[in-house]
Amino acid sequence: MTLSRRRFLGNAGLAALGGVAGAADTVTLPFENGERPLVKYPQKRPLVRLTTRPPQLETPFGVFNESVLTPNDAFFVRYHLAVNSPPQGVDGETFRVQIKGKVNAPVGFTVAELKKNFEEVEVVAVNQCSGNGRGFFQPRVAGGQMGNGAMGNARWRGVRLADVLKKCGVAAGARQVVFNGMDAPTLPPTPDFIKALATDHALDGEVLLAYGMNGEDLPLLNGYPLRLVVPGYYGTYWIKHLNEITVADENFTGFWMSTAYRIPDTDGACIAPGTTPKSTVPIHRMNVRSFITSLADGDKVRLNQPVTVRGIAFDGGHGIREVLFSDDGGRNWREADLGKDLGNYSFREWTIAFTPKKAGERELKVKATNRLGQSQPLEPLWNPAGYMRNVVETVRVNAA
Repeated sequence: MTLSRRRFLGNAGLAALGGVAGAADTVTLPFENGERPLVKYPQKRPLVRLTTRPPQLETPFGVFNESVLTPNDAFFVRYHLAVNSPPQGVDGETFRVQIKGKVNAPVGFTVAELKKNFEEVEVVAVNQCSGNGRGFFQPRVAGGQMGNGAMGNARWRGVRLADVLKKCGVAAGARQVVFNGMDAPTLPPTPDFIKALATDHALDGEVLLAYGMNGEDLPLLNGYPLRLVVPGYYGTYWIKHLNEITVADENFTGFWMSTAYRIPDTDGACIAPGTTPKSTVPIHRMNVRSFITSLADGDKVRLNQPVTVRGIAFDGGHGIREVLFSDDGGRNWREADLGKDLGNYSFREWTIAFTPKKAGERELKVKATNRLGQSQPLEPLWNPAGYMRNVVETVRVNAA
């Protein structure tokens, strides 16, 4: 019996949430107070736990060397609200997403009706938390102190949001489309987690109502039975357990758009540490990032023996044009070989041969450039929320 045909993970199953994989199973992320437990949740292998209520789970970084697609059981988890996160007893057959507001024909669809009435499409896209890498910010900033595992790349399957909205008839003058999920705040003063997109963006044909992930139903902790997929944008917009879509004729002013998830309105979304931005804008497209995945700090490599260095690069949807690699701390750079192109929104794998000629520590760096010519800074940029880190990363290995 598949997830779409049965009531999934009721109260008894949820009681297992948060079971620690083992008393000694911890990881230490490479920054102050970086020790974290490895915890196994339903449908997940042991992941790095940041918080319990709501669950926030980071992918162990070594997973990104397994495949360009992040396995469902290793995909990171991010919730904002403690109640119904994840929702209990979701019935995949009776669940409905309601389309309402400034539309000609308000209606609700089950997942089965979405599959029956609209063209099914797929996109390979990175979902990345805005605060991925926040733990590395100096000076430190408030918020979840994450390493670089709050990201993942998957093949998302669903229907175009545009097709659904057009069938309902978007009224003239509509400015935004507003999205809400099944999670809820603990106390009334806490704002519900609601996000919005401009109507033109919602109708561009790239935003999906997704029910599938890497060839399977969505895992519960990643939004079952339906989530919003906004390719190229940070994960704050990727609403999980999506059950309400409202077309509005004015801009949504809720907390998570007007106060939270905002960045300085400057080049690089950065300001000097300790200062306050003059103005801010909602966070939006992801910037360029790249990582070495086949080696980690402290690894040993054999002197005069070639090794293939491997990693990933991505951006907000323009596509990766070039990846450069340095084995001498950034003094000299060589172009890496790019792997298979799974689309502009996907991780792009890269490889390069490296033969250490001198004994001792070597600083390996990687820098990506997208098709617009946008790249990565050599020194980290700073903002008070710890968002959008994309500095050229360094891995230190020892040749002997």
